[in-house]
Amino acid sequence: MVNIKLKNINKNFGEVAAAKSVNLFIEDGEFFTLLGPSGCGKTTIMRMIAGLEYPDEGTILFDGKDVTKEPSFKRNTGMVFQNYALWPHMSVEENVAYGLKIRKFNEAEIKKRVTEALEQVKLTGMGKRFPTQLSGGQQQRVALARVLVINPSVLLLDEPLSNLDAKLRVEMREEIKELQKRLGITTVYVTHDQEEALIISDRIAVQNKGEIKQIGTPLEIYDHPKDVFIATFIGKGTLLQGSISEKNKVNVDNYYLSYTNNLELKEGDKVNVLIRPESFVLNKPSEESNRLEGIIESITFVGQYTELKIVIGNFSIIVNTSPKTILNKNEKIVGYVPYGNTILLPYEELV
Repeated sequence: MVNIKLKNINKNFGEVAAAKSVNLFIEDGEFFTLLGPSGCGKTTIMRMIAGLEYPDEGTILFDGKDVTKEPSFKRNTGMVFQNYALWPHMSVEENVAYGLKIRKFNEAEIKKRVTEALEQVKLTGMGKRFPTQLSGGQQQRVALARVLVINPSVLLLDEPLSNLDAKLRVEMREEIKELQKRLGITTVYVTHDQEEALIISDRIAVQNKGEIKQIGTPLEIYDHPKDVFIATFIGKGTLLQGSISEKNKVNVDNYYLSYTNNLELKEGDKVNVLIRPESFVLNKPSEESNRLEGIIESITFVGQYTELKIVIGNFSIIVNTSPKTILNKNEKIVGYVPYGNTILLPYEELV
């Protein structure tokens, strides 16, 4: 397998910047996800790694070797497309074998590899079927087997689960993650689904308007977003505005919250404050916490949790509690948010 390095990559389509000064290092055997809204340029970056697009500027390295101008067939990458791109007139076996045939493998080796690939994706015994005879999840597995059969050094997955229903998406992402770890293959995954990225990735690069905004583990991205865009794009939360009143205290509409963020701030500086819904707890935790007292404005049962809107002074926050907790609208409520979960962000005017 290989590591991948992108150095100062720029790519424009007319006046639209799909990649702006992109610098990435993807480790050997890593499951690396490009996450961002539609049109942010993440698929373009993947296509440049594959050799299906070329950067206007910058360098792409595989294990230190410059492959920037190499065509895709010389890079030993395998790509699973969003629409699977299966040949409808070919059987499952023929679809999977296609890449081996154009590489001039002999029939015995093709048969052996196709059998192994179908076993890997749990499609043993389905080789004679045609794509129209398969479910969406099975078609996705065929597309994955067609890539794995050529033993690629890099596996590229472009929103491969977007056409599946919610239950099947969960099943398939678990299978893809397990298969990737078992094979130890360097994998780049593109998605706009935040939950999917958090669950499946070793590391995530959050992209917006062609720029890589932050790179980190799922926990780092979730707990320590660098700006308002990342904070609101990854997970849920209430975003407030305030100003630093004294060391490690922020004034939000005359409600004072303590924090432990490492931003370099001085008294009077404006900041944004993020409170995740699960950070609010009814029982006082052992760590130092902000005590919040308010009135329940609304109660919404979501299934695995109950969502509350709580009015606290001149602002309100959205929090999650256990659905077993008995609460009533307009009831007074007291809860706690640990200092470390009171997240401060560089100030941006909220729309």
